[in-house]
Amino acid sequence: MRLTIDHRTTYRFTAPQGRVVQLLRMTPRNTHDQTVADWNIAVDCDARLRQHRDGFGNLTTMLYAEGPLDTLEIVVSGEVVTSTSRGVLHGTFEPLAPALYLRSTPATQAEPALVAFAREATADRTPIGALHALNRALHARFELVGGRPEAGLTVTSAFARDTATSRDLAQMFVAAARAVAVPARYVTGYCDLQAGERPTPHGWAEAWVEGLGWIGFDPTLGESPEEHHVRVAVALDAAGCSPVAGSRLGEGRESLDVEVQVSGEA
Repeated sequence: MRLTIDHRTTYRFTAPQGRVVQLLRMTPRNTHDQTVADWNIAVDCDARLRQHRDGFGNLTTMLYAEGPLDTLEIVVSGEVVTSTSRGVLHGTFEPLAPALYLRSTPATQAEPALVAFAREATADRTPIGALHALNRALHARFELVGGRPEAGLTVTSAFARDTATSRDLAQMFVAAARAVAVPARYVTGYCDLQAGERPTPHGWAEAWVEGLGWIGFDPTLGESPEEHHVRVAVALDAAGCSPVAGSRLGEGRESLDVEVQVSGEA
């Protein structure tokens, strides 16, 4: 499948900013299951862009823009060709051992209720069967809501609710998998399914299964990610691979608008 992506991030400031520095995790890598046919990052002001690779193996871009700036718009667009893999990853760059992804973060610390949920969903199953059961159980447990996720929401707070965003579901999967001793990580990217309900980048999870490697699980859909997904970045939690993070030098407040359009063609 050929997926076309347009991702616009717009900052507006109530007072001119002297300088803005942003870390962008918005560039997908080539793997055996996805090929980046075209990819561009554009900024609506004079800016310096420097590409790097972080400790998780993600492609990153540092953006440096000098003021005065009243607004800043970052436009990412491109095309990615994907193939079916039944969720199993092939040809990814893996600089870290799977055991590192057993480590919890403040956002993904599983409390007793989520631990019990994970153990019940995975009981008496094979390793791969347990993870698929957990994925389906989380999908069935929550009503999906679109829009931007609530900043700083932990899996404990998210699990106590009846609704969840794709980010919340993915982080709960990660925390639940770790609670039953399975290495798991958060993934950010794009998906053209139910695009009208998700005007932001999509989030899902990956878990390590001995003998198979890393396998994707999307609790938003209750299935493994397939050719409808474009994988961009991974980390221990959502904050660690957020598409945009940075700082600014200046007074006043800022507002953020995000618009994502993803379309697929077989």
